[in-house]
Amino acid sequence: MKYTLDILIKAPLETCIEKFDATENLKHWQRGLISVEHISGTPRAFGSKMKMKFKIGKSQIPLIETITYKNLPNEVHVTYSTEGMSNLQENYFEATPENFTRWISINEFMPLNFKMHLMLWLMPKTFKKQSLLYMKDYKNFVEKGISVNHA
Repeated sequence: MKYTLDILIKAPLETCIEKFDATENLKHWQRGLISVEHISGTPRAFGSKMKMKFKIGKSQIPLIETITYKNLPNEVHVTYSTEGMSNLQENYFEATPENFTRWISINEFMPLNFKMHLMLWLMPKTFKKQSLLYMKDYKNFVEKGISVNHA
């Protein structure tokens, strides 16, 4: 399943990238993030890997983030892998004439087992809705300083 989302952030490109690329900011816009742990490579650089743990409902979901392409301030591509599912995400950032930032995110979810294939087939809108929620949370974090982390 593949889809594209975009959002306009009322902040300059440099500000958006600085906040997007900082590991310590992830908790402020990635709802449900419990922990991050650097695994390999130079943190936040091409080829680096990080283990992330999310709380979704009553479950804790571990996943591995791998940065597969990085050309900031314009692009960063990542793969998120977890049991049964892989998500390829291409993120593009563009400065607008108003000195705002347009974030375009192309997501492709690939099920690795029957259970996840069935879940994608039965609930495709759930994945898109979750991706858009992260983007809106990021927008609120950058524009208004609102964090989703209430710990």
